[in-house]
Amino acid sequence: MSSQRPRRLGILTSGGDAPGMNAVVRSAVRAALDKGLEIFAITDGLQGLVEGGEKFRKMTWDSVGGILQQGGTVIGSARSAAFRTREGRLQAARNLLRERIEGLIVIGGDGTLTGADTFRREWPGHVSDLVKSGEVTAEQARNVPRLAIVGVVGSIDNDMAGTDMTIGADTALHRIVEAVDALSSTAASHQRTFVVEVMGRDCGYLALMTALATGANWVLIPECPPDVESWEERMCTVLDEGRKAGRRHSTVIVAEGARDRNNVPIDAGRVRNVLQERLGVEARVTVLGHVQRGGAPSAFDRVMGTLLGVAAVDELLSATPDDPPSLMGQRDNRIVRSPLMENVRKNRDVSEAIAAKDFDRAMELRGASFRNSFRVHRTMVRALPHPPAPGVRRLRLAVMNAGAPAPGMNTAVRTAVRLGLDAGHTVLGVRNGFVGLAKGDLLDLDWMSVHGWVSQGGAGLGTNRKVPNAEEVDAVAQHLSRHQVEGLLVVGGWAAYVGAHSLFAAREGHPALRIPIVCLPATIDNNLPGTELSIGADTALNSIIEAVDKIKRSAVATSRCFVVEVMGRYCGYLAMMSGLASGAERVYLHEKEPTLADLEADLEHLLQGFQGGKRLGLMIRNEKASTVFDTAFLRTLFEKEGDGLFDAREAILGHLQQGGNPTPFDRIQATRLAASCVEWLVDEAEKESPGAAFIGFSGGRVQFFPLAELPTMADMEFSRPKKQWWLDLESIARLLAQPGPRATP
Repeated sequence: MSSQRPRRLGILTSGGDAPGMNAVVRSAVRAALDKGLEIFAITDGLQGLVEGGEKFRKMTWDSVGGILQQGGTVIGSARSAAFRTREGRLQAARNLLRERIEGLIVIGGDGTLTGADTFRREWPGHVSDLVKSGEVTAEQARNVPRLAIVGVVGSIDNDMAGTDMTIGADTALHRIVEAVDALSSTAASHQRTFVVEVMGRDCGYLALMTALATGANWVLIPECPPDVESWEERMCTVLDEGRKAGRRHSTVIVAEGARDRNNVPIDAGRVRNVLQERLGVEARVTVLGHVQRGGAPSAFDRVMGTLLGVAAVDELLSATPDDPPSLMGQRDNRIVRSPLMENVRKNRDVSEAIAAKDFDRAMELRGASFRNSFRVHRTMVRALPHPPAPGVRRLRLAVMNAGAPAPGMNTAVRTAVRLGLDAGHTVLGVRNGFVGLAKGDLLDLDWMSVHGWVSQGGAGLGTNRKVPNAEEVDAVAQHLSRHQVEGLLVVGGWAAYVGAHSLFAAREGHPALRIPIVCLPATIDNNLPGTELSIGADTALNSIIEAVDKIKRSAVATSRCFVVEVMGRYCGYLAMMSGLASGAERVYLHEKEPTLADLEADLEHLLQGFQGGKRLGLMIRNEKASTVFDTAFLRTLFEKEGDGLFDAREAILGHLQQGGNPTPFDRIQATRLAASCVEWLVDEAEKESPGAAFIGFSGGRVQFFPLAELPTMADMEFSRPKKQWWLDLESIARLLAQPGPRATP
């Protein structure tokens, strides 16, 4: 490639399809056009690269309209035997040279990315051979002396280093968890055992996270086979104990690449036969297969794909000829670049460790989060807790909810109860938040008290927004003393934090309050300090885009603009992220209150679009975006000024955003945070002056922050900093939603 930036790019998707690939294509195409570049979609992946001709499709702004919510890949994908040969790659080089394409965005798995890197390294030789044979001219060769590539991983297996998540993995997890939830109801009806096989040849991510998110009773993954030779006996013992404890059904999750310690494959049929022969139970096998790849992408995959597509274009423009090819991924909730082939090699190291039966190394390579999830799951699958260890202090811990209901609250409570009991402690449940605590409404919880709670929305212990006043703090202290509570976990939103802070502030006058207190963030608004993500927000976001997808189908049929109001109070997170995930033209935020000039510009934007043939307008409004320009006002304004070109409707989504069962993401994160909270409570209880804290995801790590750092005012919500990480995404949302590119090639 010459020293100047590339003028023509190509983009392709190859290998297995993955939901969210279209989001990458859409954002990359529009970002490239906006920067004055030309971009070609190479249909049918690497095979299209070899075939050339009609497989190279020049893209326009409208070429990628309406694809964000579609599953699969609209530009097609294929595995190419021809590209594996040097002759095939030579043909691919000829096609790129004739189209003067200087950079490629390659979306696929490690096989696709490895092939693309081989192609890049061979490029000078291909160019030389093609010039010698006369298939390309010397001038064409001079135009593209080097080929730049950037990789984006599209794989539902989540099996690549360099990124916390791969495109499609979150959606696949949604599909699997929905299926297992559905199977659980029929299994319980007939007291059956279901064996569910999920994808993952050398990566147990989908199997492990499904087990964690559904409360499955056993899981088999490639990286960590059962650590005993008689694994069948151990599995059957655990499942039999569960039945005796009161479970009406059992679920075993098997990764397609599962094996025993001798590397002998363990498939679903083998597991079923073992269960039927040894336990005499009725077992059924469900192999989910390619349904895991299908359907509309989740909110996470849409947003991540969108951000990766823009970043890939920026990377191609900024890379120098000497830079190695990069992989664009997401780490610690941020888009990052890392060396492409280094990550491919790390991924293959896992496969090699598994093949060599070095399972400890395989687990080490998967990372701490994967290992901790496996450790927690091994405890959660027990039929009953371990007997108390001798000499260990047995605590009396209490768990409660406070604030508005958030999907994932039950998951967090279930985890805290079972991990607390398994460590030998007594766990009490507080009904109805601080109101119940002030009334002494506490009950002992046992192992089966929280059976089935992992997947349930709402709050089984009850919750409300009431925080204790001075008189109620006195009552709380009395009941904590009477029940001998030695640690308190409060799961919830601002009411949880304010209430816990009130108890902390009253410690001097109440010895019973001198106990460890920890708050776990659970609110769909995602507006709490100390954490970038709160439990419940992902579920709310997916509920929003599911509703908006339906609204868009209605609107496009009738040339209509919809103004959709979403929750969030004084935090625009749900509005911003749902706007990105749905392709909204405009997002109205409390953090950047709209002005009359903004509305005039938005109206002009709509008029230009509909005059140009568009049939759909979509505006997302945070419920507290403006005290003047409410949703009804915006709808009236747009309909009046539309003057028959389009009509306008409003949709206030309301409390459906708080309802429904939690998504896999919220279940998994609730489990992880609750596990950390229980460990923290136990550690703090040993101290002479135990602390009070709130937990959160910050800087890519789970961290605890002193509760004393919170302000004492009752309206702490308004002290939330205006500057949030997701506000940086507004410029991308605006870029992608405009009627066309600002620059011309």
